[in-house]
Amino acid sequence: WMRRGGSQVERVEREQPAKRPKGAGGSTMEDGVRAGAARGVPQRINAGASKAPVKKMTISLKKERPKLPETFEEDTWQKLQLSVRAVHDEKPVEQSFEELYKAVEDLCIHKLGQNLYARLAEECEQHIKKQVAALVSQASDPVEFLDVVEACWNTHSEQMSLIRSIFLYLDRTYVIQSCNVVSLWAMGLQLFRKHFESVPEVQRKVIAGILALVHRERKGDMVNRALLRNLLRMHTSLQIYPQFEGAFLEATETFYHEEGNAMMNQLDVPSYLLYVERRLEEEGERVGHYLDPQTRKPLIVKLDEQLLEMHAEAIISKGLETLMADNRVKDLKRLYTLIARVNGLHHIKVAFSAYVKRAGLEIVTNEERQLEMVQDLLNLKAKVDVLLEEALDGNEALAHALKDAFEALINVKQVSGNAQNKPAEAIAKFVDLQLRSGGKGASEVELEAVLDRVLTLFRYIQGKDVFEAFFKKDLAKRLLLNKSASVDAEKSMISKLKQECGSSFTNKLEGMFKDMELSRDVMTAYADSSVKKQSSGESEIAVHVLTTGYWPAYPPAPLKLPKELLDHQEAFEKFYLSKHQGRRLTWQNSLAHCWMKASFRPGSHGRKELLVSLYQASILLLFNSTDSLTLTEISEAVGMDKKDLVVTLQSLACGKTKILAKNPKGREVVDTDEFLFNSKFDSKQLRIKVNSIQLKETQEENDKTTESVFQDRQYQVDAAVVRVMKARKTLSHTLLISELFKQLKFPVTPADLKKRIESLIEREYLERDKDSPSTYTYLA
Repeated sequence: WMRRGGSQVERVEREQPAKRPKGAGGSTMEDGVRAGAARGVPQRINAGASKAPVKKMTISLKKERPKLPETFEEDTWQKLQLSVRAVHDEKPVEQSFEELYKAVEDLCIHKLGQNLYARLAEECEQHIKKQVAALVSQASDPVEFLDVVEACWNTHSEQMSLIRSIFLYLDRTYVIQSCNVVSLWAMGLQLFRKHFESVPEVQRKVIAGILALVHRERKGDMVNRALLRNLLRMHTSLQIYPQFEGAFLEATETFYHEEGNAMMNQLDVPSYLLYVERRLEEEGERVGHYLDPQTRKPLIVKLDEQLLEMHAEAIISKGLETLMADNRVKDLKRLYTLIARVNGLHHIKVAFSAYVKRAGLEIVTNEERQLEMVQDLLNLKAKVDVLLEEALDGNEALAHALKDAFEALINVKQVSGNAQNKPAEAIAKFVDLQLRSGGKGASEVELEAVLDRVLTLFRYIQGKDVFEAFFKKDLAKRLLLNKSASVDAEKSMISKLKQECGSSFTNKLEGMFKDMELSRDVMTAYADSSVKKQSSGESEIAVHVLTTGYWPAYPPAPLKLPKELLDHQEAFEKFYLSKHQGRRLTWQNSLAHCWMKASFRPGSHGRKELLVSLYQASILLLFNSTDSLTLTEISEAVGMDKKDLVVTLQSLACGKTKILAKNPKGREVVDTDEFLFNSKFDSKQLRIKVNSIQLKETQEENDKTTESVFQDRQYQVDAAVVRVMKARKTLSHTLLISELFKQLKFPVTPADLKKRIESLIEREYLERDKDSPSTYTYLA
């Protein structure tokens, strides 16, 4: 048989046994036994036959190892070297790919991979060195030079890819199995980087060219983005991108510093913000197209610094107030979003608060629109709330700034004179208007929404006692004159105030409603009483019995009632006092009103029903017995104050509804004027309301209400001073004033506090220290 070993073939032959003389059968017994055994045929051997010796067969093998030709490595490398040079020279390769791959494999199999790797690296380095050196003498223009560099890089990449495919077996065996040996592709990059960095002039021209193209693109020109992408990927592959990135960020900073200053001077704030937003988008696209992703963050930081952070205060001061005033939600949202990028929310907060204060103070201090003050404040609050939610992202810090600004502007008019606490008074009057008219036809849901909005302003008021005084006075008129549009709305408002200020704030208000309910029960009992049945006349009376502590204090109003009304008063008083012994009734004539039937001429068209005040009714009843009366005669008959009498006669004779005629004509009323029953009066309406001038609030009444509030405040100040001094025993004037400011919930001046301290000293609650007059001591 044949055995192949290395490159030699050895023949192995079986040794033949020595020939023996043949017997009769042509073979010996031993031969026959061996032959039979070889054929697998059992042979019988005679027991008496003697055994012949067995001969052994021996096989001899040669052990010489094959040897390579001495020129095998050199010959193979020369063949591979020619192919590498052909690739570098961009010429056809003579050998086939399979032949070259086989040659690399043979070298690696015979442990010659290290030499092969070193020779290939040297060959590539010589070629790369020439290619990079050739770039020095290329085009002087940096932009044109980029095309040359790109071509050089593309050629290098293609050649290294082809060389790697030839030496793939080397890359997959020797390189993988060896430490500190990089792949063929990485080797090519290292060599290219080594010689590229050895020529700084080339590197500078490449970076300058790239920056020039980027500058052109920022100016609006079209550039070859594919060229930029390839060159920057080259920088990344060669691990020299940080060198370009530093120069790029520096150029970016310079460019946007100059352009930002120019645009800030040329454009208004909304246009400038659009410009910044566009630039941010462009730079983001630039990163996506050819810059390395790691450049995005430092690039955007540079833009934020140059376009936003440097101009943040100017942008806010020039634009925030205008955008808020014009209600430009989108532009304001853009401003907030951009300024928030550079931590400029503090500047926004300051400007936001200043705008709200300024706009609010214009409303509060506008004397011509005092009646519309609350509605204007509500409109401002609603507008700012919408801007805060939609444009300013509902920022919590800005919400607190809004609250502080409104609290400051609503309480800013704490000065002496009639303007004191004007917002609190105006808010109470606005609530009165809403509850009196039912919100001018608004539904219950809309009325509730308005009251909720008003309650927001109420929370900002420091002097809530002023609001309480005016609200209570107006509520009394609504209840007594039946002017309330909805009892449910009234109770809902009181419930809201109770939630805000506690039960002590609304205790008197709730008591007023209880009095009204009890009065209905009293009138029901009176109607069924014998006293009522004994009263004469066709007229009826309805009485509201009010608890003095719950209702506002009303000044006495002298009036001589006609006998018809006086009889009813006396009858009711007799009935009530019989039921409630120890009580005293005081009639409030200024709040009473009457329904009267009047006949101006015969026929149904001349009959009217008049809704008038008790003052007006008392005067009109005088004309049942006469057609004309002088002012003096009327004054003696009714016994009213001269001022109230003049105002009442003006409402009857000089208003729109002229029940009486005045001679001579005119609004001025003097003692000699004569008043006549106007039989020519006519109206399409059957029921006519005669406006009562005295029912309209005068400034004097408002001043009295405010004065009563201040009187109550004096007691609170006195109690606070005693409470503090009782706890501290001895305290300086400055510390006492400071402590009082913390405890008192309403605005007060140091001068007012000093007056109350002096009053307490006079009443011997406190005394001055003998050694230090500015120190007070509590007297137990």
